[in-house]
Amino acid sequence: MVDDAPSAPKPPPARDLVRDEVVLSAHTWVVKVGTSVLAGRDGRLDLDRIDHLAEQICKVMDTGRKVALVSSGAVGAGIGRLGLKGRPDNLRQLQAAAAIGQSYLMRCYDEGMRKRGRNAAQLLLTHEDFDGRARYLNMRNTLNALFEWNAVPIINENDTISVDEIKFGDNDRLAAMVANLIQAPLLVILSVVDGLYLTDPAKPGPAEVVSRVPQIDDQVLSLACGGRSALGTGGMQSKLASARLVTQAGGSVVIASGTRPEPLTRILAGEEVGTMFLAHGNHHPARKRWIGLAARPRGRFVVDAGARKALETGMRSLLAIGVIEVVGDFEKGDVVALCDPDGCEFARGLTNYGADDARAVQGRHSLEARALLGPSIYDELVHRDNLLLIL
Repeated sequence: MVDDAPSAPKPPPARDLVRDEVVLSAHTWVVKVGTSVLAGRDGRLDLDRIDHLAEQICKVMDTGRKVALVSSGAVGAGIGRLGLKGRPDNLRQLQAAAAIGQSYLMRCYDEGMRKRGRNAAQLLLTHEDFDGRARYLNMRNTLNALFEWNAVPIINENDTISVDEIKFGDNDRLAAMVANLIQAPLLVILSVVDGLYLTDPAKPGPAEVVSRVPQIDDQVLSLACGGRSALGTGGMQSKLASARLVTQAGGSVVIASGTRPEPLTRILAGEEVGTMFLAHGNHHPARKRWIGLAARPRGRFVVDAGARKALETGMRSLLAIGVIEVVGDFEKGDVVALCDPDGCEFARGLTNYGADDARAVQGRHSLEARALLGPSIYDELVHRDNLLLIL
């Protein structure tokens, strides 16, 4: 006998309350989208997908949130506009392709935003913009002003002049640095993968996506397959390194597919989209984020084991007696890396000494340093107020 009675409706899947808390409490988002999300294999921009992304961003902003978009795609767009068969292999042609593609990419974004009543604003950045404190603050002020006007900042590496970025860089790290710059609680990285896989998705059989990662450790890093797309420059290793920059500063990160429908609004609705990496570091003030996570070190102090242990307690400054080697050419006030004898970088800070003076006093007691350089010299090579642990 067949029972024709209607079956009971299936209960909705249980919500991830941790995800809900992270997403709903994040009133500022940074969204990063990769070249392979925006373009097909022929390098031409997918205009429908760009319009869909603009629609998604505007829907998130309709909830009162602020969104900054870090977008790759200038080189890819240039390749498509020029009708090239592939990515050029020399720098000047890459820079020319970026110059042609950037204007076209922005036009597409602007059209998508304007039809929904918002303005797109272009910011082209280089690493040098993050190195200098004044330029760093100017960037933050500009972004805050754009948010006040309800505009969408669209940020890209300045590929036409940034040599290192075109040769072997990507925008994943730039997105992490922007997230730390504006202290955004959430970074969403949209890629062509569904998240972090437990197994290599290129191999036969189903590939399971990790839903949530409490902390990015060596075991998590080992899951990165490290592959790159045909048009983009970043792989999962790059994305995990960037996610680590954000999570250790107190933000959370989602890596998800940007080729699937409605990725941002599904994340906002609390669906288990992609992999969420939870914040595990302290919410550092903006100045310390700049010191430890944005500016590039001009040199480094190699310290002994005792000095490292003292610094990691958070109660001590770096004194000359704990330094066993000074590397690089830097001036007083520059950012320097602090490394242990094995070469492991564990902190960054602002140096009170130029490189020559630091070498003169390394390994000496404070009284010896004063006798050598004069009574007005600092006791600390790096004061604890100007230092950030990065492990």
